[in-house]
Amino acid sequence: MVALQVHFLLIPSLMSIMGAAQYMMQDAALLSYIDQRFLSLEKRLEKCNQDVLEYADEFREFSKTVLSRLAGLNTDKAEVKGELENLLTRIERAQRDIDYFGSVRDSNACVEVHEDLLKQQLLEEAEEKKRLKLMLNASCDLMLAGIRSLKVVKKTGGKHGSWMKDPGKKHAKIYLLNGSVNNVILEFANLTTFMENNQTLKARRVPLPLPWEGTGHVIYQGFLFYHRYGSLNEIVKFNIQRRNVADQMLLPGAGRIPAYQLSPQTKIDMAVDEQGLWALHAEPETGGNIVVTKINHVAMAVEHSWDTPCSSKDAEAAFMACNTLHVVYNSPSGGSSRIQCVYDVLDALNAYINPGLHFPKRQGSHSTIHYNPKEKQLFAWGDGSQIIYKLHTEQKV
Repeated sequence: MVALQVHFLLIPSLMSIMGAAQYMMQDAALLSYIDQRFLSLEKRLEKCNQDVLEYADEFREFSKTVLSRLAGLNTDKAEVKGELENLLTRIERAQRDIDYFGSVRDSNACVEVHEDLLKQQLLEEAEEKKRLKLMLNASCDLMLAGIRSLKVVKKTGGKHGSWMKDPGKKHAKIYLLNGSVNNVILEFANLTTFMENNQTLKARRVPLPLPWEGTGHVIYQGFLFYHRYGSLNEIVKFNIQRRNVADQMLLPGAGRIPAYQLSPQTKIDMAVDEQGLWALHAEPETGGNIVVTKINHVAMAVEHSWDTPCSSKDAEAAFMACNTLHVVYNSPSGGSSRIQCVYDVLDALNAYINPGLHFPKRQGSHSTIHYNPKEKQLFAWGDGSQIIYKLHTEQKV
């Protein structure tokens, strides 16, 4: 009888213990679920935090690089001082933005671009396009339709070099710059003098205080514009008549890789067309594609830059004509040159690859090809020969 009473007393206790165990299991499952969700959120927050930190570190390194390069500029010149102040202001503003992002990096919210901001950006882009058309004179409506013939004027100098006329002057002087590193310009009275056998004896020698690098220099309005030897991206403006350096500038992003794969000696290629002075170079950030920059030759300042779809791979040279980049390609062993990429900076949507423009039959390679907008001809240097190509142009559609 006693045993039966004990049995009945134990049953409620056991039921209570089993119920408590069941609730504990449910609580444990809930806690596990909450813990997993928090782990997931923490991982996402950690990734956001890491991305912001990496971007901040990268920008700080870039700021140090820019500031160290700017420190070497001649701060006594008013124009350079203005550029320095502008660049420093932009760097400080960006640094403040970086510091702000660092202070809110623990936020789990992603910043989204508002529709009104996108509309504003589109309006600004449209206004910028109008400004560029005014700056570049949209009346330049010719396009290259073919290369009619070639004339080998002379064979003098080494494999690399350049020769040209000054399209901004009325005189007929010829300038020859031999080699990819040198500091002497040879000036001839005219093409006839240049073609004579003893032409080097009749040349006026113009020494440069700073040597050039590559073959991408041009002469415009009485000044030689060239990439300074030993510098990353310094462009020198040299007054040929007075024989002194008139100005200097840095070309952002340039100088790290060759402008053209088949002409590795040239990191920055200067160009002249109907609109004035340009600079052509390639950047790693664009995948090696060529970047076009319009330069104000008076102030020695960048007016605008365009990232083009034209690759520097297998390119040997390029030139500007009527706001349009023409990139010349060849084979590494040398062969028949051809224009395979054309990019109009005012009509970027109509950039086209392989337009079928071939140079007249001539096996070899070009060290330099520059357009003369006054004579509508190309002045080229090919394997030590000085060549003139005549162009066939048509009205743009």
